[in-house]
Amino acid sequence: MTDFSWDVRSPLHRTLVAGSYGAQGEAGVALTEIRNFDLIQVMARRGKAAEMAKAAKARFGVAAPETPKAVGTADATLIWSGPDQFLVLSKGGKHTMEALGRAFAASTSLSDQSHARVLISLTGAKARTMLAKLSSIDLYPDLFPVGAAAATSMDHTSVTLWRGKDRADGQAVFNLLVFATFAESLWHTLLDSAAEYGVAIAHSEELG
Repeated sequence: MTDFSWDVRSPLHRTLVAGSYGAQGEAGVALTEIRNFDLIQVMARRGKAAEMAKAAKARFGVAAPETPKAVGTADATLIWSGPDQFLVLSKGGKHTMEALGRAFAASTSLSDQSHARVLISLTGAKARTMLAKLSSIDLYPDLFPVGAAAATSMDHTSVTLWRGKDRADGQAVFNLLVFATFAESLWHTLLDSAAEYGVAIAHSEELG
């Protein structure tokens, strides 16, 4: 009988090659994948939105986002993903399905998306310009500040987009969650869109 070895691999494990891509010189866009995270979709049951909000405040110490925002807590990020629903992004196993199931048992349905989504982070002086090729969202700083989020599409691919904390040098950071089956295609689209500005591709990173 043949023995099978099942290795957990990112959908980008063959596609993400660290180094430079596109135009030479100082890169205008920096791309990497963020790995090893827990991601739980929290969805209010019919008529239970208020109870869900109360449970979220008790669990995380902050109100869950009711509009397109990403809210940081001490050990998680709560990301709006539609009316009466949000994503819980965390690491370290504190906010797993089992743990959140106890906290939200009376008001929500949960879905574990930890291995169903790929998280891509991008930054750089030309990041907004590149994203403007792919998205109808206006990413001008005054309209899409730190913490702003959107459920949108890029190149006909559904994504959850939000702006993270700026880097130490002031550059904006944009995060993209995409379904794993579309991640490789979107990655190539991002590279092609950023090529004219030069791309610095980093090895995958852990969730900070």
